[in-house]
Amino acid sequence: MSKKSTLAILLALASSAAAAHPQAGGAHVHGFLDGFAHPFTGLDHLLAMVAVGIWSVRQPNAKWLPATFIGMVLVGVLTGVAGLTIPGLETGIALTVATMGVLIALAARLPAAVGVSMVGVFAVLHGNAHGHELPAAASAFGLLLVSAVLVHGGRMLGRVSPALALKVSGAAIAATGVMLAATV
Repeated sequence: MSKKSTLAILLALASSAAAAHPQAGGAHVHGFLDGFAHPFTGLDHLLAMVAVGIWSVRQPNAKWLPATFIGMVLVGVLTGVAGLTIPGLETGIALTVATMGVLIALAARLPAAVGVSMVGVFAVLHGNAHGHELPAAASAFGLLLVSAVLVHGGRMLGRVSPALALKVSGAAIAATGVMLAATV
């Protein structure tokens, strides 16, 4: 097992369900490091970001998917900071994880416009939750930086992992997303 794979597994095992959402007790002001660390404290966010990277490797015009995800996370953060509440946010976030897992497990390829649109919507959901919890600009920058790192890490895993390992990983990600949705 490579060092990258070991690190990815350790990060996944060290994560727990996120308490980053509006229902978790309201907004708190945090700094850069809080925003940077935040995706590692929630399995839903960690898996979604890595899964976007893994899935994007096999997509047409894949170079736009990571940038779209990061840009739309920022849009989502801004909506959260502005106070926009998205109904069913927790369930929606869990379903993004399940959907990304299914797409990876099936090695699904989507038209570029569909992939970019889907990833953009998923990113807005994740960003909105973070915008409610971490509204300070410094924490948003930390979140955006680590999001880029996680998506890029997922892309690296997608490039070096055997196809069967990716499909099994996708199935595990999908199952985790379904379990997260069931516990919301």
